[in-house]
Amino acid sequence: LSEYLNEAMVLLKKSPVPDDDSVHDMRVLLKKSRAVLKLIGPQTDQEYNQKDINSLKDAARLMSGWRDTTVLRKTLKELKKEYPDLFAGLSGNQKIDDLLKKHDAPASPSPEMANGIEEIENLLKKTAYRIRFQSVQNPNPRLLLKELQQTYQRGVEHFVIARNSPKEKKLHDLRKKSKDFLYQLYFFRPLNSRSVKALEKRLESITKNLGRINDLAQLITALGYDYTDQSNTPAYNELIIRMREKQDKYLEKVWPQASKIFCPGISLVNLLGYKLLVI
Repeated sequence: LSEYLNEAMVLLKKSPVPDDDSVHDMRVLLKKSRAVLKLIGPQTDQEYNQKDINSLKDAARLMSGWRDTTVLRKTLKELKKEYPDLFAGLSGNQKIDDLLKKHDAPASPSPEMANGIEEIENLLKKTAYRIRFQSVQNPNPRLLLKELQQTYQRGVEHFVIARNSPKEKKLHDLRKKSKDFLYQLYFFRPLNSRSVKALEKRLESITKNLGRINDLAQLITALGYDYTDQSNTPAYNELIIRMREKQDKYLEKVWPQASKIFCPGISLVNLLGYKLLVI
């Protein structure tokens, strides 16, 4: 946990304006940190543990908008490369043209970003300071496994919801719970490295495809598309249809893998490949 926070701090201070890769890596480190805090929660001071989780959530929220435009542009450029003829008919669409324009990174942060960087730094420092006094010298394995079971069960619940009603918000929630499970699994590798790593690989595939679905959903939202708008050009309507088709293909890759992991009735013991597991 300390290592995650230290790495996040180094990335934050790497340059006056954090680049896209640094922002992405910082957000991953903060998600991993929150997953660890949840895992060890029952063995630490509950009040301080929740403060740390909230602080890291606030830090992630502050940087959430720093990379969004870049992700949208990257997604749109991939579509343009795949459908060049279609985009030829979209010239003049102001929102698409604006998103495709790449702006040079500023040499210094805007006042808003500077304030955000300062606040994130304070949140990380306070969290790192607090965890120094959280003594977990000999973690109770049963409590760790019990917490992992609860994280897994939340994944099962969100899988059932998303599978029966695959709305974009519910798919995104499934992705978040899958990531919690993925990041906590890392600490159980020593018990059965081969099985746990194989499970991690499948979860990474699930979260990656759900992430692509979310990126396309965010792009459609950013474009402000309304299928009932009679002024839409045929090319614009076709672009959105192609994006929806891509979402369908990604989702087709998600369900078989997710079902093998989160379908009710599957035992966590079997997933982990443990011969004996008492929770």
